[in-house]
Amino acid sequence: MITLEGISKQYDSVTVVDSVSMQIERNSITVIVGTSGSGKSTLLRMINRLVEPSAGRVLLEGADTRGEPAHLLRRRIGYAIQGHGLFPHRTVAENIATVPRLLGWDAERTRARVEELLTVFQLDPATYAGAFPHQLSGGQQQRVGVARALAAEPQVLLMDEPFGALDPIIRAKAQEDLLAIQERYRTTIVLVTHDMDEAFRLGDKVAVMSQGRLLQYDRPAVLLAAPADPFVARMTGLSDRALKLLSLTAAGQVALPGAVDGPTVPAGASLREVLSELLWQAAPAATVVASDGQVCGHLTVQAIFAHGHPRR
Repeated sequence: MITLEGISKQYDSVTVVDSVSMQIERNSITVIVGTSGSGKSTLLRMINRLVEPSAGRVLLEGADTRGEPAHLLRRRIGYAIQGHGLFPHRTVAENIATVPRLLGWDAERTRARVEELLTVFQLDPATYAGAFPHQLSGGQQQRVGVARALAAEPQVLLMDEPFGALDPIIRAKAQEDLLAIQERYRTTIVLVTHDMDEAFRLGDKVAVMSQGRLLQYDRPAVLLAAPADPFVARMTGLSDRALKLLSLTAAGQVALPGAVDGPTVPAGASLREVLSELLWQAAPAATVVASDGQVCGHLTVQAIFAHGHPRR
């Protein structure tokens, strides 16, 4: 879907991104993570040419992105930033409709798309379409910002620290919303963050950067079990690797047959969350149930422990 071929960015004698190559798969979420100044945001912005590479190529569906005017490229790539970036003098509906109108969509198609996205993001169109950004909460503003980025049905959505300004509770809900939206629309998402827990929660694959270089690009479980160098190991966390591994697996994926006496836990809960609940209730096992109440099986503490170390 997206191929980065040795792309670099230099400002005078300073190299901000140093010969990065990556293959980003269609319908996936790729997270780029690193400390401040690692080059992660610059790398993201070179995909839609908000920043022009000094060297290398970006291919979208096999075509070099330099083959079309930058402003047209950006209209077919969604872009969401920290702090939402909404136009304060435009209503919510007008904000979401920005790119469809630039593309010449007719009024009815635009209205239908705005209403669809507001409904998907749990914002009643009758209440919120005519509201202005200052009338919304921070979480609502962020949802509108993502809806605007998705309005023109882009195949690719770029997100630069989209949840950094949100408090922990709203941030967790925003992450859940993003996963649900990605599953619904199958958009290819590339997201930048400095939060490794967020990267592991959202990313099918995670790219770790430092000083402009790509150190490792792989599935979260691989980064935890086999970090490429000491910096990656520090970023992923040396002291709680087992718990982070448990957070990558949902209870319903590994439940054992049958129900047991004791607490119940949702199938979508991570093994880390199930273990926490069992410890809190001093229970040896829990029954795993689906969202419709059907029993999926059970999990014991011992069974959970078996998933808390890398596979050999």
